[in-house]
Amino acid sequence: MEFEHYIQQGQQKLRCGYTTGTCAALAGKAAVRMLLGGQKTEEISVLTPKGLWVTTAVEEIQSGDGWVSCGVRKDAGDDIDVTAQSLICVKAKKTAGTKIVIDGGIGVGRVTKPGLEQPVGAAAINSVPRRMILQEAEAECLDAGYEGGLLLTVFVPDGEALAKKTFNPQLGIQGGISILGTTGIVEPKSVQALVDTIGLEIRQRRALGEEALLLTPGNYGMEFLKDRPEFASMTPVQCSNYIGEAFDFAVSSGFSKVILVGHIGKLVKLAGGIMNTHSRVADCRCELFAAHAALAGVSRDAIGRLMEAATTDACLEILDEEGKKEAVMQSLMKKIGQHAAHRLGGTVEVTVLVFSNRFGVLGETQCQEI
Repeated sequence: MEFEHYIQQGQQKLRCGYTTGTCAALAGKAAVRMLLGGQKTEEISVLTPKGLWVTTAVEEIQSGDGWVSCGVRKDAGDDIDVTAQSLICVKAKKTAGTKIVIDGGIGVGRVTKPGLEQPVGAAAINSVPRRMILQEAEAECLDAGYEGGLLLTVFVPDGEALAKKTFNPQLGIQGGISILGTTGIVEPKSVQALVDTIGLEIRQRRALGEEALLLTPGNYGMEFLKDRPEFASMTPVQCSNYIGEAFDFAVSSGFSKVILVGHIGKLVKLAGGIMNTHSRVADCRCELFAAHAALAGVSRDAIGRLMEAATTDACLEILDEEGKKEAVMQSLMKKIGQHAAHRLGGTVEVTVLVFSNRFGVLGETQCQEI
């Protein structure tokens, strides 16, 4: 059955879908219910963290002595997603004790490099999906009066093949896809509609008489700005990955100054002149860190580790250990400022502030123009 929730992007009405995390929670809930209740469940519902209910059919039901497994088909809505229509499955098995354990099976990746949300060796099932799966399982146990233990194994039959179409191998997640999601809902992104919306919002800010434009790519930046009193009087515009387009709109709208605030994971790419920070366009974060580390005299061994790092926080940790974090960030910030000023064409002053959720503020360029 189709998930009937829509969003408006520009002149388009787009259907939302639900995440692999929501699928795992649905499949886990159905498997536990059938395991403890003994009756077939053909339809299952969960309330997502976004506050929207998802109801779907239960597929591929199998059972044996003390276990039940079933699957839920991923509905990506109108979003472009390699996992669309894949089965996300959970096997629920009774165990000794009282603990509910969540793990990954076939087609779910394993973390092999530090710096990701889950520790090395763990299944690539992120925190919110884990909480969703656990909450649904606990509720089913309560309803059934069951106080024993459970092992819930999430598996994706075609997950290993799907993972080759993602960045999981480069991130150090091997053997399958990740089970992801923070709101439980996938909001589709029509690129042109999204860019048009960004342009409209920037023009509106200028029409309201604002001279300085505050940009941030997304939710990390929005959260960061809440604690920065110097920006309290400004209304930020979220530009997603389309930093170059946002800069172009700033110029055409007549702003005199642009302030860009964002997470290092996206904005480090600006040091290479990359103005669309989506990973499908370019992902040279480690290479940029390594190049600027080499300029700062970082050891060959550390540069090699930078090239293999899974995340920008992992890069920063290596540089911190080498005592070179500040020097490398200064070098990167200089190039970020130069490329930002170049894209703005010398007519708009620009300041770029870069932060990490773990390390805090990492650098700020001076107001500059070409």
